[in-house]
Amino acid sequence: MRSRLVLLGLILLGLLAAPSLAGGSAYLDPDKPPANNLGPLITDTAVPIGQGEFAVQPLAAFNFQGGQFSPNWRRVSSHGDFYSLQLPMIFTYGLAPNVEMWLLVPYLHNWARSAELPTSPGVGSANFGGLGDTTLAIKYQFQEETALLPTCTAFAGFGFPTGHHRRLNPAKLGTDLLGSGAYKFTPGLNLSKWLRPIYLYANLWYTMPTTATVDGERIHERDLVTLNVCAQWILTEKWSLLLEFYGNWQGGNLLGPQSRLAAQALMGLVVGWEYNLNEHWSFAGGLAVDVAGKNVPYHYAPLLTLQYTF
Repeated sequence: MRSRLVLLGLILLGLLAAPSLAGGSAYLDPDKPPANNLGPLITDTAVPIGQGEFAVQPLAAFNFQGGQFSPNWRRVSSHGDFYSLQLPMIFTYGLAPNVEMWLLVPYLHNWARSAELPTSPGVGSANFGGLGDTTLAIKYQFQEETALLPTCTAFAGFGFPTGHHRRLNPAKLGTDLLGSGAYKFTPGLNLSKWLRPIYLYANLWYTMPTTATVDGERIHERDLVTLNVCAQWILTEKWSLLLEFYGNWQGGNLLGPQSRLAAQALMGLVVGWEYNLNEHWSFAGGLAVDVAGKNVPYHYAPLLTLQYTF
């Protein structure tokens, strides 16, 4: 735990030093953040893109699995070395005033080294890559930010089981499972508030999956509650720092059969930096660390992204 805190502290010091090296104007409008602002790495924004505008955002996340969270929230061994590269592409379009649509299409690649799994006797290595599950989302801003009220945006996400989840090969040691096999509907709410020099963001989503067939077995995942919160400290018109909390918790099922799978939970932090070059180009990077959870693996993930807006 101490080593993780030291690592986060060193990264934060480096991020604090970057804007001073870059220079730039520290002028900030008290009523609104800089117009050219990418926003958080994980938390979704509340203010939609302008009508007729189009943005492309590739993101790279390399996950180093540190182990497994047990049912009682303890850290245990994952019995092998596991890594994954996530390369989602996000396409965003302003459909109408206060209305945004985005499509997330991910490429995933998993590696297993020195793995000892119950389903595969002995120690082995494997890797597999391909398309993951895609998501289409629509956002509608129904409340513009005022002196007292935050920006309030309704969110609706639709997940499609495009990731590989059938005819899994035991020799692949689980690396060929790239999707859930389920359709998913996610209603939710996005919020944001400008409190100079801090820009606050929050997401509260509820995901409901359909019954899926994964490698010939019928399963029904539990419903998922997602809470993301971000504080963006805007230092200049170009540079800012990001501190994010992400969390998701599984519960019962509102629709369909009750899941027989064990409930999962995961919470983590992201420390990052952002540089907005101009109205077209933005860049951001950081480190995500899973800090607590149950019945899920935990990871350390460097993140890097850029966005080009037409």
